Amino acid sequence: MDMLVTYDIANPKRLRRVARIMQDFGQRVQKSIFEVSLTPAVFKQMKFQIDNTIEPAEDGVKYFPLCRKCTTRTELIGQGFLIDPDEEYYIL
Repeated sequence: MDMLVTYDIANPKRLRRVARIMQDFGQRVQKSIFEVSLTPAVFKQMKFQIDNTIEPAEDGVKYFPLCRKCTTRTELIGQGFLIDPDEEYYIL
């Protein structure tokens, strides 16, 4: 499942923790936006870690599912880069 994950974290310490979690699971495309491609089980693990890090009364995290057709129609204007969903990745 492909997803766009965005977050707004009030506390700098929690913000760094969430960013580190997201870097383990996806590719940063903007400061608080990540693209991820995960199995449902790995998504559940990522979400569990984030849920245990944030303070729901102060922070917000949104998960936007992306269909394959949508990701192939992504356009980029200005700075940034597109992520090839078919590229091979190595998890060490």
